Amino acid sequence: MGEGRGDTLCNWTTDRLRLELLEETRLKDIVQLTTIEIRNKIVELEEGLKNVDDEGNEWKTRYEAQIEFNNQLEKQILSLREKMAKVHGNPSDRLSSIRAYERMPLNSLNQLLKQLEKEKRSLECQVKEYELKLEQASKAFHKTNDERRAYLAEVSQLTISQASKKQPMDSLPKMKENILKRGRWIPATWRTSDIKKGPFKKTARTNHLPKLNI
Repeated sequence: MGEGRGDTLCNWTTDRLRLELLEETRLKDIVQLTTIEIRNKIVELEEGLKNVDDEGNEWKTRYEAQIEFNNQLEKQILSLREKMAKVHGNPSDRLSSIRAYERMPLNSLNQLLKQLEKEKRSLECQVKEYELKLEQASKAFHKTNDERRAYLAEVSQLTISQASKKQPMDSLPKMKENILKRGRWIPATWRTSDIKKGPFKKTARTNHLPKLNI
């Protein structure tokens, strides 16, 4: 009788371990599938981040070129102001320039005036255009920089999520080992239907029949 109960308990323990093994295999497949999806998402985000970096570098180059050009314009403006100050400060130079204009015909003066006004309007338009381009380049640069930070934050979150999903898989071998240890120490005389109820209790037998009241 003891051997039969031991075989039944062994079969029950084997079936339970087999079910738990199947469950662990299913969980492992789910984790592996999730890991593949996360890796594909990381690759996609890295490609997008690379494109953002390339676009950001292009805008950064334009931004730096625009700043350099503005610096050159400022130097030219300072140089012209210095020349004007010298002309205003030296009466002889100022008078010589005035005499040169006085000797010019009226038509030539009108043409010169129109040319100067045209150059002035052209310079004003260029300044406004460069200011607008500089503002747009600055906004685009900050936008791409914000997108780059957002991509980096999302990649970081996916990496943390992948690490947290990997931890349950590391604990599966320990769980299996604990189950095997518990099954190894179950006595053969315990109930197979419910182990928690303890071993069978033997009832005393009697050879006497109960008396009948006649």
